[in-house]
Amino acid sequence: MDVEELMKYCNNLIDFLKDEKDIVGLQHFLRHSKALQSQCDKDFEEVQLSIEDYEKKIVACKQKESAAESESIADVELDFLEKELEKRQKLERMLREELRVTANGIDDLELQRASLEEQMQTLKKSEQDELRSEMKLSMHASVTNIIPNLDDLSKISGHIVVRDKKAVDNFEFDPAKHSTFDACNGIWKMIKLQ
Repeated sequence: MDVEELMKYCNNLIDFLKDEKDIVGLQHFLRHSKALQSQCDKDFEEVQLSIEDYEKKIVACKQKESAAESESIADVELDFLEKELEKRQKLERMLREELRVTANGIDDLELQRASLEEQMQTLKKSEQDELRSEMKLSMHASVTNIIPNLDDLSKISGHIVVRDKKAVDNFEFDPAKHSTFDACNGIWKMIKLQ
């Protein structure tokens, strides 16, 4: 293989491997999602503690109500306690709704994290497949001196490079007029004539 072409190929490969902007972006988003997950967990714990505190207060209010009934407390004070109980129950419902919304947010973040991991794996696999294909194409070109034209897949075309004579011969076969076998034989005949 020509040393200049090998150096050019190596430089292109190095440039390709240095381009990590997609992976870095995905990793950055994943770090943010973990931070958001942590904050949601903290908020969830705070809301849970508040709910437990209000449940204790509700129990205390109910005990006060029971004691008030047994001791024949005045109707005014009983009404006050009932209103206080209603306020606390309303607050409890609001806190439970907040807790539900927070739990849904955590579930959504988990789904996004799973999706990001899947995208990262797919991206990594496609990069490996592309590198493998480039290496196969390079090996094929080195062994056969044939460089296929992959831009137009409607025809079989490319170049035959003869390094000794510093010549390049183009070839092109129409798949509608030539079978794959005929095209292959035609290419080998062109190589033998070199």
